[in-house]
Amino acid sequence: MPAQVSALPKHAPGEPGYRRVLLALFAAGVATFTLLFATQALLPALSADLGVSPGAASWTVSATTAALALAVLPLSAVSERFGRQRTMTWALAAAVLLGLAMPFAPDLGSLIALRTAQGAAIAGIPASAIAFIGEEVRGRAVIGAVGLFVAGNSVGGMAGRILTGWTAEAWGWRAALGTVAVLSLLCAVAFRVLLPRARHFTAAPLAPRAVARTVRGHLADGLMRRLYAIGLLFMAVFGSVYTMIGYRLAGEPFGLSAGLIGSVFVIYLVGTGSSAAAGRLVARLGRRGTLYAAAGTTAAGLLLTLSDSLAAVLAGLVLLTAGFFAGHAVASASVSHAATTGKAQATALYQVAYYVGNSAGATAGAVAFHAVGWHGVVALGLTALTGVTGITFHATRLAAAAARTGDPAQPGDPPRAPGRAPAAAGRPVPPVPHEPTGQPLRTGAGRGAGETAAETIR
Repeated sequence: MPAQVSALPKHAPGEPGYRRVLLALFAAGVATFTLLFATQALLPALSADLGVSPGAASWTVSATTAALALAVLPLSAVSERFGRQRTMTWALAAAVLLGLAMPFAPDLGSLIALRTAQGAAIAGIPASAIAFIGEEVRGRAVIGAVGLFVAGNSVGGMAGRILTGWTAEAWGWRAALGTVAVLSLLCAVAFRVLLPRARHFTAAPLAPRAVARTVRGHLADGLMRRLYAIGLLFMAVFGSVYTMIGYRLAGEPFGLSAGLIGSVFVIYLVGTGSSAAAGRLVARLGRRGTLYAAAGTTAAGLLLTLSDSLAAVLAGLVLLTAGFFAGHAVASASVSHAATTGKAQATALYQVAYYVGNSAGATAGAVAFHAVGWHGVVALGLTALTGVTGITFHATRLAAAAARTGDPAQPGDPPRAPGRAPAAAGRPVPPVPHEPTGQPLRTGAGRGAGETAAETIR
């Protein structure tokens, strides 16, 4: 039976099945990220209505992303056993049902508990969607299909924040969460109706020991650890700023309404452009050069947000968003490309680091804001960016040492894990399932062995 199933044709552009895959996964992407960050624009309203501090309210974001980070690896293994389609269907159904219950939460503790469970449920969607595309879509069309799923993520993340902001201004935060849940329910129904039946999935037994070995191999690899750390630190900056920016803009001297604060998240669209531009920057500056530029742009944006001019703050958010998505594009795509085996686990580990960074950044940002105001959030972000720069500088020194000796293996690194192998320069690097990573990145033509895609941060 497996051989017969695998002989069936994969979906290709121009075919009805391919269009159904694209539309179904776009709907899943919108639902996923609409739900995931549903409370981020509502934090000032939650604080005012429930009488809680910014730090306490921020747990409605932090707990959700932390639960997602913890559940990604186990649910990626579940999808190997029970199927991508089934895993996504049950994960999306559970997330929507929890979303429908949230408007009735009696207090903050109940809301955080529901959000935590929702984060764990949401983890089953990105873990399975990319695998489904890889198995069911013809090779050259995979990147386009992944790109549309990522676009759904971006649209959902932005639209959810804007929708909740304006709905909360008119009818309160409970109505806002209800609206998001209904939108996600419609997307879930569209996903289930449109997604074609899987043709090429072959169930694999649950093998925790094998997964653990693969994970240990990735974590033992110096390059992978650096990429995971860069993703975590960039996301800590982004998470702290966007979790606390509502309080900054609601207070003096701005006094913006909930609807206007929600509209600020349209700046997310800048990230789509900077992700695509990252490919051109890599061709011109190299991977490490692009990371330096991304960190510098993000830092400049942070400093601009200290101004009491609304125009300057918005310009700062534009720069910060552009820098973050460029850095995230380089790190996430490098992880996906560097792992030649155990790709699902390598990507899942990046997701773990990414969402741990979001959770830690949101929590630490709330503490800093409560203690010393917006200056504390900026100081926290600059500290994280110093870490990004330090890791990249360390990689630059390793690359220089390798160039002098002519040995692509870097001093101080452990032996290469089975999950990594050098790749040919110029090979396209596919995006991964997070917030938008843009177009596939390519290494610059003519770069040496020490600058190949698998050695991006060395």
